[in-house]
Amino acid sequence: MEDRDHTTRREKPARCAVFTVSDSRTVETDRSGGLIRELLAEQGHAVIEYRLVKNDPTILRQELSTFLDSDLDLLITTGGTGVGRRDLTIETVMPLLDKTIPGFGELFRHLSFQTIGSRALMSRALGGVANNKLVFALPGSTDAVRLALRELILPELGHLMWEINR
Repeated sequence: MEDRDHTTRREKPARCAVFTVSDSRTVETDRSGGLIRELLAEQGHAVIEYRLVKNDPTILRQELSTFLDSDLDLLITTGGTGVGRRDLTIETVMPLLDKTIPGFGELFRHLSFQTIGSRALMSRALGGVANNKLVFALPGSTDAVRLALRELILPELGHLMWEINR
């Protein structure tokens, strides 16, 4: 009989990459990228790659391809997910996904709405799977990063990895 309590399934710690998509942030000023690294490490996950990526679809696509060819398990990007003309992270990531996780964006916006109200509709947070790796694209604010990781990604990361690798 199959174990139906999937919440008890846990995979080994994730090997992670963090990309901050920005033309203006530096390692010293990248609070969102730093917070992602901190929250992953607190849960025992290893951040193997951290990159500041110019807000340019060609450069981002090259960096994403490098990640997809790696032995890492998880990529979290922050930045470039808004509705401005230079916000192209979603359009760059989406074609590379084999599967989307629509519930991630839906739940993220729902939880954001409880805090920031109707401004949450501008969030284009995205989750998916590409080449058997998890990919999440998050807004650039530290509040958005904290919400996404604490409430959605970290509680389900072990189960998501187990599902992808079974």
